[in-house]
Amino acid sequence: MLPTEKQYVQWHENETLCNARWLSESNQVPPARIVLVDDKTTADEAYRLACAGTSMLWHGDFHNARQLLQAINRRIERSEQRKISKAANKNKSAEPTAESSVTPKMIPEVLSKQLPNLFHQQRQAQAQRSRVLGRLLLKLDARYVSQLRRAPDVSAACTAAFGQLDKAMDESCLLSFRDLQGALGAAGWRAKGVPIENLGLSIFPHYGVFAPTRHEYVQLLLDAPLPDTCDVALDIGTGTGLLAIILAQRGVQQVIATDLNPRALACASENFARLELSAVQLQQADLFPTDAPLANLIVCNPPWLPAKPTSPLEHGVYDANSAMLRGFLQGAKQHLAEQGEVWLILSDLAEHLQLRTRDELLGWFADADLEVKYRLDTQPKHGRSQDNTDPLFAARSAEITSLWCLVPQS
Repeated sequence: MLPTEKQYVQWHENETLCNARWLSESNQVPPARIVLVDDKTTADEAYRLACAGTSMLWHGDFHNARQLLQAINRRIERSEQRKISKAANKNKSAEPTAESSVTPKMIPEVLSKQLPNLFHQQRQAQAQRSRVLGRLLLKLDARYVSQLRRAPDVSAACTAAFGQLDKAMDESCLLSFRDLQGALGAAGWRAKGVPIENLGLSIFPHYGVFAPTRHEYVQLLLDAPLPDTCDVALDIGTGTGLLAIILAQRGVQQVIATDLNPRALACASENFARLELSAVQLQQADLFPTDAPLANLIVCNPPWLPAKPTSPLEHGVYDANSAMLRGFLQGAKQHLAEQGEVWLILSDLAEHLQLRTRDELLGWFADADLEVKYRLDTQPKHGRSQDNTDPLFAARSAEITSLWCLVPQS
């Protein structure tokens, strides 16, 4: 959804002052300085402008803009790699080696003891990369149509992502090429879906809703034995609705799914409708529903890493100070029926990154008057867990995703 308070941006073209609505998924402030660029602009020149904080309004061929963005990204990657190699060389073992520099394969081992700092440095680098890449802009008219050569039809994707513009006022807009790519990518996911092999179905995410591309935990939810009585279940922070779908397909008679994000509620509703799941109800709520019966089962798959999200989509990954996780645990017991269970889906990546300890997690269970009944584990097999050139490989390769079954303390 577009922010309720409109923002506008101004720039000059041929000494004419131009004005347009500013769109930014990450709520970036409108750019203060804009220059015009086109097919003659070199990647080096564009990279220098972007790093200096200058935004560039593209006036060339649409596909050339995409290639320019890729070229800028390659320059960012080379710069980041030089910084990582420099840090690795500075901190590597004092033992003499024949190598004059650290190779990519050596970097994870060299920096494994510095994972917390490395994680935060990587997050800062990602934010800087996003800012630099976000400085290549394009203009769309009130129907989300681009006048660039070879521009595709992006109107449906932009309308789904950003909402309607004011056609009566002929309200054009300016946005980053990167945000447009995000809208087009989301439209693709929404059209083809994310296959969930364990269930034999696909989930169709919306723009701004975290897609379940990592779904190793699905088998854990299928393997965990349901409570002896399971008439009512709650899915807290439903997102695309995947956990609620699993519970409904396992025969739970009433599933109440909650989320605070209107995009997520619309997404989950569409996924439930596709599967004709009449047993699932949706409610917009910050964690727990109101006026709901006590539940035999409460499930939650909160964001796994305690860090501040920098965009709406990152709320599916990062949870500042573990606020959602701790809030969920603190409120769970009062919504449980007698003999009820809490199923918490959580990765231990934060522990391997030294952002949270296992003792802290167990302490939060105890503070919420909950204890562990059992735990089911699985090891992720996604690409990043196998990539030994990733500076965080030492943590990612050791990651375990768990279903914690929690019950009130006896």
